[in-house]
Amino acid sequence: MSEDTHASGLTHFNADGQAHMVDVSEKAVTSRIAVASGHIKMELETLSVVQENRAKKGDVLGVAQLAGIMGAKKCSDLIPLCHPLPITKVSVELTPDTTLPGVQIEATVKTTGQTGVEMEALTAVSTAALTVYDMLKAIDKAMEIGAISVRLKDGGKSGRYEAS
Repeated sequence: MSEDTHASGLTHFNADGQAHMVDVSEKAVTSRIAVASGHIKMELETLSVVQENRAKKGDVLGVAQLAGIMGAKKCSDLIPLCHPLPITKVSVELTPDTTLPGVQIEATVKTTGQTGVEMEALTAVSTAALTVYDMLKAIDKAMEIGAISVRLKDGGKSGRYEAS
């Protein structure tokens, strides 16, 4: 067992059980990608406000898209043991969904580095959803953020993961 792996198999704990940032210096530099998704549920009337661009704070989807991109870039500032990474691409898509009703959110993050970008993709989705909430809370305080998960990760030693 390496010094970066605790008996539990969790790499963010050392042999003494203390939290630490994993040493990735010996890992290969590879192309990496992660896709995360989630949603924010809201009243159908609230979704109409979004779709018709009638929110008092402005373009909800446009601002949330930028917030998601910024969130991915700030991930290591928010998550204590997350490595700062040279992100090469972030895209955030927000899609109104009347069957939810609400907004579906998907983020794709890419890098070439020694560790993956799952946390950055999850942070992008979370930040975008929180921004939608912030911009609409005056008209719908019961909005619900949920189903945030990694849909795809690829690159690195562990290879490809795709959610079913």
